Amino acid sequence: MFARLQGSYSKELPPKATEDCPRTAPGAPKTKPPNGGITIKTYNDIYLSARRRLKAAGIEAFDVEARLFAVAVSGKTREQFVRDKGLIATDDFEKKVDGLIARRLSGEPVAYILGEWEFYGMPIAVNRHVLIPRADTEVLAEAVIKVFEKNLDGTRVLDLCTGSGCVGLAIAAHVPFCRAVLADKSAEALRVCRINIIKNNLTRSTTTLELNALEAPPLLLGEFDVIVCNPPYIPAADIAQLDASVKDFEPLTALDGGEDGLIFYRSVAFKWKTVLKSGGLLAFECGIGQAAQVAGILQQNGFKHIQIIRDTRGIERVVLATRQK
Repeated sequence: MFARLQGSYSKELPPKATEDCPRTAPGAPKTKPPNGGITIKTYNDIYLSARRRLKAAGIEAFDVEARLFAVAVSGKTREQFVRDKGLIATDDFEKKVDGLIARRLSGEPVAYILGEWEFYGMPIAVNRHVLIPRADTEVLAEAVIKVFEKNLDGTRVLDLCTGSGCVGLAIAAHVPFCRAVLADKSAEALRVCRINIIKNNLTRSTTTLELNALEAPPLLLGEFDVIVCNPPYIPAADIAQLDASVKDFEPLTALDGGEDGLIFYRSVAFKWKTVLKSGGLLAFECGIGQAAQVAGILQQNGFKHIQIIRDTRGIERVVLATRQK
């Protein structure tokens, strides 16, 4: 996501440096100023310190994460940060970076620390009321986009279990004349979703509704060309075995798929097909090893043309089906 930082600067301010010219020259001698030997740190010094701390803690992506934190606190773009990495940083900058590093070392995911993550090229606000968008889920959005991207008659989309709204918003942004309803049972998640609608300039084509996918759809909801759903699909007994960064920080209600992880698939396939147009598309994301079971549920509920799509790791991740005409 960010350009690789090259080189490092760890200089102290030479005696003749002034407030008006705080840049440390690459060849400057390592002399201390006559003010008691206060060490001056550059942006790059603080980035490298963050990098070392994350690496020592066993963080696999220590380099990328250190840059993300430093760039975020600086308020600069990644390009501006690389350009200015030799400039002197303030104490406040260092304290804020240290604060983010401390949160990361406690196990908190990077996306929650930054408050934003990228999905399908779009900035998505996140907090602990919504799941962090995953690259795997882009396969779900892309599968729906490919079906409807040339439809000029207008496409009505229902995104159930929308969370941050990332899937529905990606579809709304790439399908012409799209009208999307982003639905979730969590009022807190829908607040985040509305932030993302505004952030991505999609207020004209999207709206939000508080709906529970385990219940029957309300009257007068209308019919949709496509229902897309990335539901909770972790079997309840497996949640305790999830990585701490997931089970301790991400919302459990967005993870828990019931005893076998399939409760939402059964409900949506049976109850919500009534608001799917004849010949309309139902698109699910599913967990590892669940695709065949999800396909079976769809078949039992009269869906046809069932298709399973693999993600970039070769895992069966998305199941598509059409409602029988």
